[in-house]
Amino acid sequence: MDKLIDLGKYIEQGINVLEESLSGLWGAIDDVISWTVEFLNDTFLAIPFIVIIALVTFGAYYANAGKLAFKKEGFKKGVGLALFVVFGLLLIWAMGYWKEAIQTTTLVIVATIIALLFGIPLGIWAARSNTANAIIRPILDLMQTMPAFVYLIPAIFFFSVGNTPGVIATVIFSLPPAVRLTSLGIRNVPEDVIEAGHAFGATDKQILFKIQLPLAKTTILAGINQVILLALSMVVIASMVGAKGLGAIVYQGIQQNDIAKGFESGLGIVVLAIILDRITQAVAKK
Repeated sequence: MDKLIDLGKYIEQGINVLEESLSGLWGAIDDVISWTVEFLNDTFLAIPFIVIIALVTFGAYYANAGKLAFKKEGFKKGVGLALFVVFGLLLIWAMGYWKEAIQTTTLVIVATIIALLFGIPLGIWAARSNTANAIIRPILDLMQTMPAFVYLIPAIFFFSVGNTPGVIATVIFSLPPAVRLTSLGIRNVPEDVIEAGHAFGATDKQILFKIQLPLAKTTILAGINQVILLALSMVVIASMVGAKGLGAIVYQGIQQNDIAKGFESGLGIVVLAIILDRITQAVAKK
């Protein structure tokens, strides 16, 4: 059957126009992301692995134990996750994938920061404006339901191959939870609390930063947790466009039909996911 509307052709033409008219912008974005990723990789890899393990272990322990960190009750809360962090990271190091784990973590950090820089302000806007919410929600629906592989096509077109298209595709894929949960948290702040703020003469800015955001903090942190996990779930797909890390090893295992390589690198991703998930959950609870 012949096409009645060649929508893909119009989208391709639009992307071509964007690539040609904003080539300087794409080049600048590529330079900034590439430099940031490489700088963080070099910085983390310059630190002895045992120091990083110790720092992450202490962070995980303190996130769970909190103010009770040096008491018996705090020890019971934090020791389980701390032991998992030690054994999990030592396992990654022993399997020989420490460098790739650092590269994966760097990609997740950069993508998460970019997603939050855009997602939280958009969530605030959507929460405070019904018009903005009506516009943003369908876009988020599209971003969440579109197959992740589709994001790689324009990313390659604008940025060639390497870490940058992987980061951009990861940002697009992981952005929606930051927007949705920020908006949800602010909208769920009780109206009587906001009215009390207005009654005491608070401005809209003060209402936002001193009432709505503090009360919505737990929901926003849950959104950050989801952004991190979605970013980590994209590392294998991002490796198809040249992104480095454990995802690239998984992809090599698929191409070479190497079960051992695929399983070991996949296990490394699982360990990182559990560590990041448990730490961010603990911070959100606090």
